[in-house]
Amino acid sequence: MTARRNVTPYASAALVLAALLTTSCGGPGSNTAPPEASSSSAVPHGHVEGAREAAEQQSRLLLNDPVSGDTRILDLITGRVHTTAQVKDAVRLGTDGRFGYLHTPGGTHVLDSGVWMVDHGDHVHYYSAATRDVGELPAGGRAQVRSDAAVTAVTDEDGRTLLYDRSELEQGKIATPVTLPGTHTGAVVPYEEHLLAFRNGSGTTELVVLDRRGKSVASPDVTCEEPRGDAVTRRGVIFGCADGALLLRAHNGAFTAEAIPYGTDVPATERATVFRHRPGSDTLTAAAGDDAVWVLDVAERTWTRVNTGPVVAVNTAGEGSPLLVLESDGSLHGYDIATGQQTARTESLLTGGKRTGTDGSAPVIEVDRSRAYVNDPDGKKVLEIDYNDGLRVARSFDLDVRPVLMAETGR
Repeated sequence: MTARRNVTPYASAALVLAALLTTSCGGPGSNTAPPEASSSSAVPHGHVEGAREAAEQQSRLLLNDPVSGDTRILDLITGRVHTTAQVKDAVRLGTDGRFGYLHTPGGTHVLDSGVWMVDHGDHVHYYSAATRDVGELPAGGRAQVRSDAAVTAVTDEDGRTLLYDRSELEQGKIATPVTLPGTHTGAVVPYEEHLLAFRNGSGTTELVVLDRRGKSVASPDVTCEEPRGDAVTRRGVIFGCADGALLLRAHNGAFTAEAIPYGTDVPATERATVFRHRPGSDTLTAAAGDDAVWVLDVAERTWTRVNTGPVVAVNTAGEGSPLLVLESDGSLHGYDIATGQQTARTESLLTGGKRTGTDGSAPVIEVDRSRAYVNDPDGKKVLEIDYNDGLRVARSFDLDVRPVLMAETGR
């Protein structure tokens, strides 16, 4: 990576999906035109057709057992469980905050969890609606999916990227996609009405800013050796690199690229390559090999290495919250990020104390503003943890399926 630079696009973005971008405060998915000022029955601010707006976050957990294919959606507000499409042989479950993407060798199944958030900076809208089975994307188990309000970018293992109309997904339909030219390393990330990508060519990997047709409009003069992993934060997009991370930001049409180096040589096996964080937080976590965790403070541009026991899963809510680490004995540990000291520990949360299920899968930690969730596949349950109260188990949700894969939506 090189030093911080400012880069201004040399061409205006010709947005093929511009009609999808929200220009008012209606949020994505709104298909109701703003009412005229003279209307006697004004539509409420933030109204989305077919959805209910709430004053608080409407979280749901997507759960899947790859062996049976059984899939459930657990409503964390009501405690009710919804049955949805059966999807067998899933190897990963990803989410963009509303939709769940179950990646199988034969395709990627899309589920609408029915809850989402629209963040306008100075205020937030929370919505809930019915869950829905959307259908299948022609992308296999290694495909990477990233979204914004207008577009869902699906990059397959060969680096080819298709752009899907997100408003169609919100209506339960999969539209004919637009194909980006060229191939890319890692995920193509929608950001600020553009697309961020590492373009393949002549044995090198170049970070480029594209318009929604795939035309390059900026090429920051930075390097990122062996890019792996990405995360969107309020301060910009983070990309993992061999020597640390790269932060790309946008302001008034100009893109700023800034290196955040580890500050020391890090072996390839200990690099941060999969970032976990609470959406909206600027504190990212990642495993640092088998027995430690990286914490990246995007606001301060600093890395902290916390020595732990053997790491199974990691996450944090950020903003002074503890670092949460599920370790190989099945117990959940809390660490003070600043000092690296352990502050709390539970007994084993996993049935039989095993770090993995009978099929070799590992649990995950999902985090929101007040609670964390750990899935116990062999125990057929999900545990809700109050991380601000000594890692107290606040609730336990018994299920009729093995929740091998889990992801939280509505955040």
